[in-house]
Amino acid sequence: MKVRRTWRKSERDGKKDSGVDWRGAAARVTAAVAAALRGPRGWAAAGVVAVVALALVGVWLLDDDESTPPDPRARQYTEVDACLLTGEKGILAGTTAATVWQGMQEASLDTRARVTYIPVMGPQTADNARPFFNSLMQRQCEIVLAVGGPQVEVTRADAGKHRDVRFIVVDDETSATDGIAVAKPDARLKDTIADDVRQAVRKVKA
Repeated sequence: MKVRRTWRKSERDGKKDSGVDWRGAAARVTAAVAAALRGPRGWAAAGVVAVVALALVGVWLLDDDESTPPDPRARQYTEVDACLLTGEKGILAGTTAATVWQGMQEASLDTRARVTYIPVMGPQTADNARPFFNSLMQRQCEIVLAVGGPQVEVTRADAGKHRDVRFIVVDDETSATDGIAVAKPDARLKDTIADDVRQAVRKVKA
């Protein structure tokens, strides 16, 4: 099962402890410099040790949490996930799913919602798509989009079991119902998906 997911994690919690006492190491090297100066080859040895000491101090400064502020360019996502269920081709260029994915990404820029997709692998039937659909429910996706016959079929059949989830299906034959928005696979599909996702995010946050 192929999943593309973006998770938000705090800067401090996500950084692993290196387990190295750089301050202690620098102090020990400094003491070694002083001892080396007392030997017959003191100045040569001291030069080598001093270089190592400077390198250790530099690594310690780079390793220090307080000296490296978070990258201000990193996108901060909201706690809203929009998940796309596709056929086995995923978001391959030229497919309807690729256009839907572009619309989701555009909406994500405005709303900061996280976007993800999962392709249904194996037989392209509603019965086979159902476990993939259920996996999105288990992942607590607040907004679920479906493209492709089997994916739309299982979404329409099971959406009523998940009243807190907003659903958007790409379908040319049916109309919207309570809790399920419908996007027509026409020339405006990308913009329609972007608008529908924006509206769904606002409803989730309301």
